[in-house]
Amino acid sequence: MIRTVLGDIRPQDLGVCDAHDHLFLRSRQLPGQELDDVAAARAELEAFRAVGGAAVVQWTPHGMGRRAADLAGLSRATGVHLICATGLHQAPHVAPESLAGLRGRLAEVFVAELTEGIGTTGVRAGLIKVAGGFHALDAHARWTMTAAAEAHHATGAPIAVHLELGTGALDVLDLLCGELDVPGNRVILGHLNRFPDPVTHRQAAASGCWLAFDGPSRAHHPTDWQMPAAVRSLAEGGFADRLLLGGDTVTAGARSVDGGPGMPYLLRRVRPRLEAELGPDLVTRILTEHPGRAFSIDRA
Repeated sequence: MIRTVLGDIRPQDLGVCDAHDHLFLRSRQLPGQELDDVAAARAELEAFRAVGGAAVVQWTPHGMGRRAADLAGLSRATGVHLICATGLHQAPHVAPESLAGLRGRLAEVFVAELTEGIGTTGVRAGLIKVAGGFHALDAHARWTMTAAAEAHHATGAPIAVHLELGTGALDVLDLLCGELDVPGNRVILGHLNRFPDPVTHRQAAASGCWLAFDGPSRAHHPTDWQMPAAVRSLAEGGFADRLLLGGDTVTAGARSVDGGPGMPYLLRRVRPRLEAELGPDLVTRILTEHPGRAFSIDRA
């Protein structure tokens, strides 16, 4: 099943999916750039729907302004399936008092948000989002990933990982899949387009994990021109069935309704560029079939 904010659906009913994005997000690292406007979120979803989008996976975790109470209404109003995250980002993104309140009970919070709901909203999370560091895993990352693995084993939910500037993929897999026994196909590595090293990509893919290329058209991550070749290299290496695509809109100015590329860019520009590289059939599977497998939950 896929756990959306309106309830569980069959993977084949997900439709064309933006596998990593944000409708709402607040970070201490991005002051004044918050995604915190319900009307703008609705307009962005409608713009995505207008170009053929049907589902969005929101990776905003605990303590970063998810606005879970607003997600069900937005999904109903726009007809776009939404998947919400539990989990925890890097320490600098989260208020210290929020972190202090999670000590000793992090896995318990993750499990509750996956099975019972987020606060009193009635919305259940459908994935666990955590984060690595730049080419390394600090104590905070190990703490959050250990809790994520515990929650995965209790619920069957997938674990999605923010890789800082696309680095640290192999360290993440050593911890999650090696030490903590999470199956590779239950791990989604994000931001691989920011570190387009084909050797590392193939080594990571050998674990069976999902490889997400997300966040195109970032002014401070100018690797868009390398992404099609990186994706083609993985497909030619036998890993075409492990690929995901997302937009990762994290600031208000990046929304299409505020003059940025936003969610529609994934289908309006990225899709045809990749179709020229990979063919339309594979790109369609990456946008539809693959998210349905990657974000499925193994048990109720």
